[in-house]
Amino acid sequence: MPVHPEIKKILDFIPKSESKPKIIPEEHRKMFDAPVLPVEQRVQVYSVEERTITTAEADIPVRIYTPKEADSYPILMYFHGGAFMSGTLDSHDEVVRPICMESGYKVISVGYRLAPEHPFPAALVDSYNVTKWATQHKDELKWDGKNLAIAGDSSGGNLVAAVSLMARDKKEFTISKQVLFYPSLDLDFSEFRYPSLVENGKGYFVESDQLAEINSFYLIGNVDTNNPLVSPIREKNLEKLPAALVITAEYDPFRDEGELFAQNLQKCGVHAEVKRYEGATHGFLGKFTHLDEYKDVYKRTADFLNSK
Repeated sequence: MPVHPEIKKILDFIPKSESKPKIIPEEHRKMFDAPVLPVEQRVQVYSVEERTITTAEADIPVRIYTPKEADSYPILMYFHGGAFMSGTLDSHDEVVRPICMESGYKVISVGYRLAPEHPFPAALVDSYNVTKWATQHKDELKWDGKNLAIAGDSSGGNLVAAVSLMARDKKEFTISKQVLFYPSLDLDFSEFRYPSLVENGKGYFVESDQLAEINSFYLIGNVDTNNPLVSPIREKNLEKLPAALVITAEYDPFRDEGELFAQNLQKCGVHAEVKRYEGATHGFLGKFTHLDEYKDVYKRTADFLNSK
């Protein structure tokens, strides 16, 4: 189907230029972190707590969302998107709140360190360490001790897949489920391996010809993009990974790699569900979930998280 008319209005408003400006992290952050709705107009939760988690590598800010008063909770760790160099606890507040309330999970949003100041593997290490911290503070968090899910969008989806791999292999804790919203799972942009990178590579918020430059801020030095912790889609052994929900968007350059990842999981015997939202673009979560066609994404996520 065509791009949703409400999304097209925004796309048409963006100035068109054949020359692409150089990516400057500070400018990217200003644009990316601009809020959409005032806090009072966002989904209200029972409580929100700001914390700082001290790890061996860094002090990591987190925001803990509690859906209601209860004796115990399933826990969901959330890793925000932003090309590894943008995004904050604030930028994804309006995404995390409805996930919390729809699912009934206590959600811990992780403010991992950003590139280029902190390149790979800082974001991954922080995401893993804060998840491990949550399992070590069961009583304090009132965790139910069995349901520990992780979720993230875009680059955050990359971190979800990589943390799942690390947790499986290190065996320090067990992830019960993973949710990947339009994930970026292959960081090698020396060639466009997926048709969607070409079909949706221009004019849909994310420009494919800028992806190599954007990821260069995260992959500083001789980082091997074949490493599954960098490009999780390169992992051949996906057995014993947590069940997955992969959400993709029709007009997203990353559409095909997300859907291929779900297929690869299925081939390895892992339960994986995939849902493509027609007419949607990358980043539709939060920004366009007020539209009838996309508002069910939070319920779909909740149903998956609460399924047996």
